[in-house]
Amino acid sequence: MPEQTATREVVNPWTWQDQFGFVQANVVGNGRRVAYCAGQTSVDADGKPMHVGNMAAQIEQAVANLETVLGQSGMDLSNVVRLNYYVTDLDAFFAAAETLGTMLAKGGCRPASTLLGVARLAFPELLIELEATAVV
Repeated sequence: MPEQTATREVVNPWTWQDQFGFVQANVVGNGRRVAYCAGQTSVDADGKPMHVGNMAAQIEQAVANLETVLGQSGMDLSNVVRLNYYVTDLDAFFAAAETLGTMLAKGGCRPASTLLGVARLAFPELLIELEATAVV
């Protein structure tokens, strides 16, 4: 008997979100496995912050770290159905958002998302944290 794979229905009552590369909702059915990923930031393999003061570079590192976690879970960015962004500087995030959009599009990632401006993250050098849920 063949294994069932997760189905995903994108729910977009409007079109304005398309320019930002996210969806209003992902409805998942037949999901076999769900990964609730811890927040991923711009840290090295020892947990030390990287790319201090550079939002674009921190975005790249945080996405790379997320891809590593997903890969170890048997998944990739295309399996992400929810991706929340926590940033300490909204203006810097918007200035570097193209970097994120390009990486997510390349990975086939169209998540439901929330962007939150926060006073600070675990280490003061960190500018962004990504929190993902993925389903296969």
